[in-house]
Amino acid sequence: MYSPKNRNNKMQQVSLASVRPVFAAKRRRQLRPFFFHMGPVALSITCVLLVALMAVLYLAQVGQAAVANQQLQQIRSEQATLQRKNQDLTQSIAIERSPFYIADQAKKAGMVPADPARVKVIKIPDLQPIHDQNQGK
Repeated sequence: MYSPKNRNNKMQQVSLASVRPVFAAKRRRQLRPFFFHMGPVALSITCVLLVALMAVLYLAQVGQAAVANQQLQQIRSEQATLQRKNQDLTQSIAIERSPFYIADQAKKAGMVPADPARVKVIKIPDLQPIHDQNQGK
């Protein structure tokens, strides 16, 4: 039924399969003292140190978040101030461009309106008009 050759091959396969778990167990036994050689006191101290390290890292992150939030609030307040100044300047420009303001300032400077009968207009043939770039805006 079984030849001696087949029987030896099967025994070698069985022995290799049983050697691998044994080898792994021996390996774990060799590493175990290295990792778990601490007693209860050393283990407790290590745990306390790890918890303290995590607390310090957490507090550092919270501190950075608080500083970033404070900077963000400061920048937002500066933005609001600059927007108010921009609105004020836009309003003052609009007031100073109005014809009534210009006429009032001219009167204060001593200027009088020109008499249309005394105004002389010079016409130059083939002259192209100059367009103001800021006028369209």
